[in-house]
Amino acid sequence: MLFTGRVHRLGDNINTDYILPGKYKFQSFDLEELVSHLFEDIDPGHYRKVHQGDILVAGRNFGCGSSREVAPLLLQYAGYRAVIAQSFGRIFYRNAITIGLPVLNCETGDIKEGDLLQVNLVRGEVKIIERGIILQTMPLPGFMIEILSSGGLLPFLEEKNKKF
Repeated sequence: MLFTGRVHRLGDNINTDYILPGKYKFQSFDLEELVSHLFEDIDPGHYRKVHQGDILVAGRNFGCGSSREVAPLLLQYAGYRAVIAQSFGRIFYRNAITIGLPVLNCETGDIKEGDLLQVNLVRGEVKIIERGIILQTMPLPGFMIEILSSGGLLPFLEEKNKKF
């Protein structure tokens, strides 16, 4: 899997309450409505800046906090193609893969707001195109690549069941 996207940059310890403030989590199940609250406590209007295929880059401990399943789904709905961070909350990481949102552990210090990245999930590489810098990530296992290529765990399982 190879894709390109423009960077939106955040810092460390971006928890699921920052992704979607808790006061909205039971107010609506309409993603169109919820996306307007994306990162509103740390970057009001963030959702207006995101274009389809953009890449979210953060520091350490992205997605920590409560197991808000809607958090990765909302990022994907907003248009993010992937999230790259130095580390992730484990539940967020698992939920992201389950819905088909690529998440990569990578040293992100050289990646700046607005950079154009080329991401190769199979090789475990993130290239900052304008500066020619290649960052190594931990390559994802084959089964995760299959899940992501299928669009998430449910489509992956549906495909597998058709083969049997």
